[in-house]
Amino acid sequence: MEETIKNLNKLKKERNAVILAHIYQLPEIHDVADFVGDSLDLSRKAAQTNADVIVFCGVHFMAETASILSPKKKVLIPDVNAGCPMADMITAEKLKEFKSQYKNPVVIAYVNTSAMVKAESDICCTSSNAVNVVKSIANNSDIIFVPDRNLGEYVQKTSNIKMNIWNGFCPTHNNFIIPEYILKAKKEHPSAEILVHPECRSEVISLADYVMSTGIMCRHVAKSAAKEFIIGTEMGILYKLKKDNPSKKFYPISHLTICPNMKKITLAKVLDVLINMKNVISVPENIRQKAYIPISKMLKIAPQS
Repeated sequence: MEETIKNLNKLKKERNAVILAHIYQLPEIHDVADFVGDSLDLSRKAAQTNADVIVFCGVHFMAETASILSPKKKVLIPDVNAGCPMADMITAEKLKEFKSQYKNPVVIAYVNTSAMVKAESDICCTSSNAVNVVKSIANNSDIIFVPDRNLGEYVQKTSNIKMNIWNGFCPTHNNFIIPEYILKAKKEHPSAEILVHPECRSEVISLADYVMSTGIMCRHVAKSAAKEFIIGTEMGILYKLKKDNPSKKFYPISHLTICPNMKKITLAKVLDVLINMKNVISVPENIRQKAYIPISKMLKIAPQS
């Protein structure tokens, strides 16, 4: 591994490359990344970087977003098969059909969508700024929220603004973070704060102390007086939480909360794409221009405080 890291650092300089890694990535990816963050953080970083090459350690829609924001940069993904089941639950054609049912539709697309879907949307959001995005829209609109029903229901309840929500979900958050696991974890660790992601089901959210995006979770833990935390999101975040807060303890709600797509990215694959400059993610210019508008609107809206 040391030799791989050495070669990687050498190639990064030669290629003027930057490595961006989502919080759900493997520990060794965290350690070689120039920046580790959630979707909103990474979207902003992709737009701001001066690198010629972006190696995006995440899933396909994230690399697409980076390409949309930085069309003159070469965006590489270490594994082209690292997809997102939730993003696959909505297509541009399905969205057009859904929009046609409403008189004055305004589409909010969760960033976990394809470039084609973003191009059919009015504004994007992440889990950290979704509530504020919804509040920014005129109340005479028929708001459509795609694709995550759990995030949509949470945002609808929090904002008190009615939306028309697509029936998609994240399999990891929806299927493996359930009330029984939370109650068991709370019984085992009664002093721990319960933090869950808004992609979780409503019955899970009702049992949590806080509902937060991964980025906000990391910032909250650093400031919290609590010493123990039960974490309700993909397990990759635990590495960062422990690394940044060595005096605190963290417990996953379930050891099944693993995104198989996020875990497809390995150190060897990161090195391979930099050596061969392969797995380039590019978005057709006509789609890119349309998708750029809702993404740029998203970046102007702050996360929940």
